[in-house]
Amino acid sequence: MQSRSPAASRPGRPRSAAADTAILAATRAALVELGWSKLTLGDVATRAGVAKTTLYRRWSGKNELVVDAVAELFDELELPDRGSLAADIEGVVLQFAAILARPEARSGLMAVVAESTRDDALRERIRESIVERQKGLVLAGRARAQSRGELPPETDPAEAARTADLIFDVVAGAVVHRALVSAEPVDAEWAQGFTQLLLGGLAASAST
Repeated sequence: MQSRSPAASRPGRPRSAAADTAILAATRAALVELGWSKLTLGDVATRAGVAKTTLYRRWSGKNELVVDAVAELFDELELPDRGSLAADIEGVVLQFAAILARPEARSGLMAVVAESTRDDALRERIRESIVERQKGLVLAGRARAQSRGELPPETDPAEAARTADLIFDVVAGAVVHRALVSAEPVDAEWAQGFTQLLLGGLAASAST
């Protein structure tokens, strides 16, 4: 996956990748131990072993910091090569659900999504740091399926982009709702049923 910069670059002393890693890890630990409401930048700085000013040079506030800490977890998602489009989708769905099951991902994601309903800049950061980055899995999976002959190639780039957006929204929306809203298990049986439904829709769309 591509690297992500938590904040726009500024002139002066180069940033420390080690400090960034420590800060994001400390943020996730604080989310688990303290929860969203009690998490403070001062506590994160202490846990990470850095000055509080170091955090403010990188992030403007708690919302942005938590987005980047959660986004780093989603960077662990990989597209498995399990031999078929259906099996690949099931693999991604189960990976995604496993990340959402982690307390730091669950509490952090729910909190920043709630905050973003009244903060346009935060909503854009979520889109850039999490949504747009993970859409690459959709593009890679579709390209692999096309090379296998499981899906037809697209002739209209604009339509292909819209389809990729729709696939991502359907997969992410279904898994997040199942795991975080309904609090139901996303297990192999559910992933298989969901994938069959998704692929049935794709096949019908391709034939029209």
